[in-house]
Amino acid sequence: MDTQNLKAFILVAETGSFSQAAEKLHLTQPAVSKRVALLEEQLGTELFDRIGRIISLTEAGKALLPQAKSVERALDAAEQSVRDLAGDVAGQLRLATSHHIGLHRLPPVLSSFSQTFPEVHIDIDFMDSEQAYELISQGKVELAVVTLAPKQQTNVISLPVWQDPLDFMIAKDHELLRSGNTPDLQAMSRHPAILPGLNTYTGQIIKRLFDSHGLQLEVSLATNYLETIRMMASVGLGWTILPRSMSDESLATIDVASVTIERTLGLVYHRGRSLSRAAKAFIESTQALGDSADVGS
Repeated sequence: MDTQNLKAFILVAETGSFSQAAEKLHLTQPAVSKRVALLEEQLGTELFDRIGRIISLTEAGKALLPQAKSVERALDAAEQSVRDLAGDVAGQLRLATSHHIGLHRLPPVLSSFSQTFPEVHIDIDFMDSEQAYELISQGKVELAVVTLAPKQQTNVISLPVWQDPLDFMIAKDHELLRSGNTPDLQAMSRHPAILPGLNTYTGQIIKRLFDSHGLQLEVSLATNYLETIRMMASVGLGWTILPRSMSDESLATIDVASVTIERTLGLVYHRGRSLSRAAKAFIESTQALGDSADVGS
């Protein structure tokens, strides 16, 4: 059974789309369709129902999918074992990260790593930190650079890298600032806020702060795109809490008395996974540019 055909089948099953699978494989859609057709011909059965634009697994496809994934993991492990014996830091490293970290934290890491280990091809998927944790748990990505979960997950190893201070920010002409006095948490709670979803790790940190003071949050809009939050806060739609690194002239920063709020950014990987040399090298490169390295220097 051709492993490339199996890989095409897995990606179509996971994405529900031949075109998306083709994009991930850097192939044309007809080429992916041909690979799946060859697999179906070899097995003597259809693996997908195709009704209009909707693609779903047949009973045979559902039976094959976990076995195909098992074969893929075994082949990846075999390749890693050979590379490790050869001592090479090479091959593919699949990495998940958030858009914010990809923009504000990863560029120097990626620059340093790619110069030191040019034989490693990094495949980066951008997503919410919570989604990255789920992919780590499923073994679909080897490493993730994310906002660390407020509560440690038993099947995931977390390595803190950066402390990310969060600040209260607000439009400069917002009514909360008109009195000339710095508003406190109680005053903030009486006005609409624009925040990351309260189900996200950052949202949980913010909610826990207000809960600890017995205050309710009036959230007028929730979105996980921090750039969107900054824009909407800057036009006066509500106050917000954002990473200090996102502060700019469009917003005023409020220093709320006796309140310090921050989140931790870092690396996560599955506790039961044997990391490749490329993943280990990436961890070392990231930690070398983290907060602890700054303190040590």
